[in-house]
Order: sequence, then C-alpha cells, then structure tokens
Amino acid sequence: MPLLILLLLILAPACWLLAQPLRTGWRRKRLRARPFPPEWRETLRRRVPQFRLLPADLQLQLKQHMQVFLAEKTFVGCAGLEVSDEMRVTIAAQACLLLLNRRTGYFPGTREILVYPAAFAVRRTRTDAAGVVHDGPAVHLGESSPRGQVVLSWQDTVHGAAITDDGHNVVIHEFAHQLDQENGEANGAPPLYGRARVERWSTVMAAAFARLHEQLGQQIEPALDPYGATSPAEFFAVASEAFFERPQHLAAGFPDVFGELCAYYRVNPLSW
Repeated sequence: MPLLILLLLILAPACWLLAQPLRTGWRRKRLRARPFPPEWRETLRRRVPQFRLLPADLQLQLKQHMQVFLAEKTFVGCAGLEVSDEMRVTIAAQACLLLLNRRTGYFPGTREILVYPAAFAVRRTRTDAAGVVHDGPAVHLGESSPRGQVVLSWQDTVHGAAITDDGHNVVIHEFAHQLDQENGEANGAPPLYGRARVERWSTVMAAAFARLHEQLGQQIEPALDPYGATSPAEFFAVASEAFFERPQHLAAGFPDVFGELCAYYRVNPLSW
C-alpha cells in the first residue's frame, strides 16, 4: 500500500501537467461560446471601423478570439490612467486581427498589457535606420518585451484604430513583435514550419529589407514606413501594419512580402 501511494504521489503531478493543454482547450472553447456582450459590440462599432470591413465569418472569429484574449490577459493602467472595458476591447480587437484563421496560442508569451495615456519616454541606447547610435530618452508609442509585456499609448491606439488605411497601427505593430518573439528574441522570423518555408521567408524578407534600404539611400519614396529599415524585426512589424491597413500598397511595392504574409496570417486583406 505505501508503494502504491508513493506511485500515485509521483504520477499525479505528471498527469496534471499532461492534461493542462486539454483543460486550456476546454476553457477557451467555453469562452468562445459565450454571447458577445452588447457593450463590447458598441465599442467595436465606435472605435474599430475595420471590424465592419471583415467578412461575416471573420467578424465572428474575431469576437470569439477577443473573448479568450480578454479573459487571459491582464491590463494595467500607467501614469494615472484607469483602464476601462472600452480600452480593453479596442486593444483586443486590433491584436486579434493577427490571429484570424490561424491555430493560435493567443500570444502565449504575453502576460500584461500596460497602457499609458499617450506617448511615453524610455531611456536606452538605440541605432536608427542610418546606423547612427543614440543614447538618451526616446519617445515611444508602444513597446514589446520578451518578458511578457506589451506597452501601448492609448492616444495612439485610438488613432491607429480610427484610421484604417494609413499603414500605422501601434497595436498591430507591437503584437507582431510578440509573434516574432515566440521563438526567442525578435529577429523578423516568427515561428514557421518546414525547411522550405523557412528558407523562402528568409530569402524574401532579406531581399525586401535590402530593397527598402536602397530606396532610402537613393532618396526614392519608400514603399514601406522607413522605420522598417531599422532592423529585420521592425521590418516584419511595419510590413504587418501595411498588410492589414494598406494591402494594395504593400502588394504593389513588395509583392513577395505580401505573399509571405498572406501565407503566414492566412488571410488576404485585398478581398475585404
């Protein structure tokens, strides 16, 4: 009997850990099945006009993803800001655009979303697109940390949601970094499966990154936000913003990048 009890004590924690993915899946299924609150629907109508552009099936998917996202993520107000449901829903709607049609862990590395009233200052050493090193406080609209935090300016979150075709969306940008960081430090290559796909992504993105640098060096109007030339990680985040907000522009300027992002995000915004 003591041996049996000992075996049970040893096996119980292992069984609990093995069953964790099943429990998570069941819990998320229940969350997705809940009725979508009317007040959240009203926030989508007022704050996130891009929602109305989505096909009906993607609208439903987005609302279901939002229910899981909002149940799992902690929101923290900074600099005296009190985070409201309206803020949480507005942020969740934009972040969950990146999850449509994909098998998702709901940004598993993201624990907290810190929200400032407006742009915030961060002191650090940084290198700009021209290779110049700057040391001192820099004003940020958002930030993504591999330690599980996304930091956002509420003012710029609202602006990014309201204007759907300028290619600037701080929530999409920072959560693209979170996808990139799922396999380590952000380097412009989120988790991909299959050697051929990884090699194709690397070839396409490296060529496009070099082309953006050429456009800037030749003072040609770039086909993407110049900030994308800062690093491969920023190129992926900037390209993601353009993909969801200016798909025609991205497809014309960087057709190979647009194709890779269509395959990665499993949607085609040109059809919306």
